[in-house]
Amino acid sequence: MLRSLLFAAIALAVPMGQLRADDPFNTCLTSLRGSRAARGISAATWQQLEGVVPDTLVLQQLNAQPEFTLPIWDYVAVMADQERVDDGTRLLREQRAVFEAVETRFGVDAATVAAIWGIESNFGRGVGTFGVLRSLATLGCLGRRQSYFRGELLSALRIVQAGHIAPEHFLGSWAGAFGQTQFMPGIFWGRAVDFDGDGRKDLMGNTGDALASAANYLRLAGWRSGVPWGVEVRVPAAVLGRGEGRRVRRPFREWAARGVTRVDGTPLFEPNGADPATLAGLFVPAGASGPVFLVTTNFEAIYRYNAAVSYALAIAHLSDRLRGAGSIVVPWPTSDGGLSRADRRELQSLLLARGHQIGSPDGLLTPKVRDAVSAEQLRLGQQSTGRPGQRLLAALRPK
Repeated sequence: MLRSLLFAAIALAVPMGQLRADDPFNTCLTSLRGSRAARGISAATWQQLEGVVPDTLVLQQLNAQPEFTLPIWDYVAVMADQERVDDGTRLLREQRAVFEAVETRFGVDAATVAAIWGIESNFGRGVGTFGVLRSLATLGCLGRRQSYFRGELLSALRIVQAGHIAPEHFLGSWAGAFGQTQFMPGIFWGRAVDFDGDGRKDLMGNTGDALASAANYLRLAGWRSGVPWGVEVRVPAAVLGRGEGRRVRRPFREWAARGVTRVDGTPLFEPNGADPATLAGLFVPAGASGPVFLVTTNFEAIYRYNAAVSYALAIAHLSDRLRGAGSIVVPWPTSDGGLSRADRRELQSLLLARGHQIGSPDGLLTPKVRDAVSAEQLRLGQQSTGRPGQRLLAALRPK
């Protein structure tokens, strides 16, 4: 990893178009262009990589994905915050016709599709700023999992060649995911939908195409219409200790017979609850002292969209909030809860007021923000972790 970063840093110092023909990055791309897997990609399409140099920021992000690095209570707090609930509720109303058409065609409810849209791109506002082709070239030649990312680069080139997305608009995440619902290029070819019939699957600029593609992805991942993703429950301690898990599925009626109830103490499937025959497994994301859920195959379909349990729970919970449900009831097992985006911006403003040069209060946890958090935690006698939480926010607020 360090060797890759060093090479990338050197490469970035070389003007575009002046890389030596024998440098490892250029050699990698040349080899890929001549491979059997690249057949059918025209010389004109390969010109989109002319003069490209590696992106060190991409390599730095490789081991810093928030769904794998943040505590689950931090992730859910920021991804399913009130701001996103309010925006999603408004957009469900404003774009009701599109959501209804998507649900009719693919069988995935509007709230779930809206939750994916909201978390993946903040409802189309944040599709990413990395050039997809450059990111995938960097990862395919310098990162780990190079074989996977080379395949994604070839898929991305084919997307450009087919005219679905213009290369100058082909922006996305550091990992190459793009569009309002953040598809990887390889997934695009089996899941993306031309919902308006204009001949293009435009996940960047066409909201209907993006929402329909997300719904189609879930449908093909096993989504069952009319089945809830799950429910927060209370579980007898003896049941928790029997080696259960979210993929050990039993009928709701069996869970009820074991003493499992909804979190408010009401029966699992009476009234207006899940079908007693619906299969579900126990999902215990933060230990027995935290919230516990019974989850169905629809939770697994969400999980397949981005294989992280924190992500799947955030999508599922946000979809519930968009249906009018409340927050998760049982507190997370922490004395220092997570921050919403509004909380993060407030914290950044307070850090700026104390003289920390962290940039504008945008809600992003940059290295500068984390350093400032560590410094304030140390000053206040708190454990200096660099993780901002409710404890630090409360301590910095004016008394």
